Amino acid sequence: MKTKKTSKTKKTAKKAAAKKRIDTIDFANLQFGKIHTDHMVVVRYAAGKWGKTQLVPYGPLELMPSISALHYGQAVFEGMKVFSAEAIPSANGKAAAGKGKRRTLVYRPLAHVARFNRSLERLAMPQVSKELFVGAVEKLVAKDAEWAHRAGQLYLRPFMFSVDTALGVKVADEYLFMVFACPVGPYYSKPLNLKIETEYSRSAPGGVGFSKAAGNYAASMLPTKLAQQAGFDQLIWTDAATHSYVEESGTMNILFVIDGKLVTPNLSNTILAGITRDSIIAIAKEWNIPVEERKVAVAELVEGLAKGTVTEVFGAGTAATIIAVESITHDGKKYPLPKADEKSLSAKIYAELEAIKRGKKADARGWMHQVN
Repeated sequence: MKTKKTSKTKKTAKKAAAKKRIDTIDFANLQFGKIHTDHMVVVRYAAGKWGKTQLVPYGPLELMPSISALHYGQAVFEGMKVFSAEAIPSANGKAAAGKGKRRTLVYRPLAHVARFNRSLERLAMPQVSKELFVGAVEKLVAKDAEWAHRAGQLYLRPFMFSVDTALGVKVADEYLFMVFACPVGPYYSKPLNLKIETEYSRSAPGGVGFSKAAGNYAASMLPTKLAQQAGFDQLIWTDAATHSYVEESGTMNILFVIDGKLVTPNLSNTILAGITRDSIIAIAKEWNIPVEERKVAVAELVEGLAKGTVTEVFGAGTAATIIAVESITHDGKKYPLPKADEKSLSAKIYAELEAIKRGKKADARGWMHQVN
């Protein structure tokens, strides 16, 4: 028997339908990468040219099981951040940007597109112009800006993969370039305990270690899992040939304060050129802090940890931002580090970057890109 809908029932149903998904999210307890905003951008490359940039609802893709990315690994990605920032103050101290409305600022998009294209070149994939890349980011961020303001920041994932459907090892002819976003909190919730890896290798000279190729991360899964099962948070990767030199640490570059100098492994074709790493070095140089980009021997690091000349170690990356390291273990021996505080170099640089990203300090370096 059919029941007659009352006006009260209709009103309740209408109210439920009108409720936005964003209103159901607990923004105070976000797990990194678990929640996605409402939209994504899709652009197809075929017949030697890029198609139209499409903004569509976030959702499943319809793909054939034979697409070449799944079999031969032509897949590259980037990680970016968008921040909810304060309005630009006017001369009299009152908000001048949209009558007090907050702004959405993308952190260093041109540096990200440059790195994205270096990765694409190494995997024989077509380049993405600055206009296409930044335009896609702007389209998504403008549409889902409310998510940035609710969470305080968004993690953006631009990525590209081959979609040829004929099997055979060759450079693909068709690709999808996409961007989606996640409201996020901190990637790491506490200082890290790291282990120096001396058995497995992340990358080797002449390979793709400097790129953000998807396969790089697959190769790191097992050794990272083993380290975490042993009680460590992440690994410090070393060179593949001898395991004698420090390279990077899992999801981030690694930096040291040694005898008052900021020291970090120099970039090579086995180390990712981190955007946050680059920003840290730029700030340190502006502050007249000695900076050394050079080979860092494991033996030098262990000796410095034992003698106390290594006073600070921290990781840097888009997802991780800047995170302190509280201990490093090598050959079964644990070396604790001094507890980081607001006087630590990493904390000072973190505060500087946050002030710029949040619109609390002038962006003299031109790192922030406002989305209208």
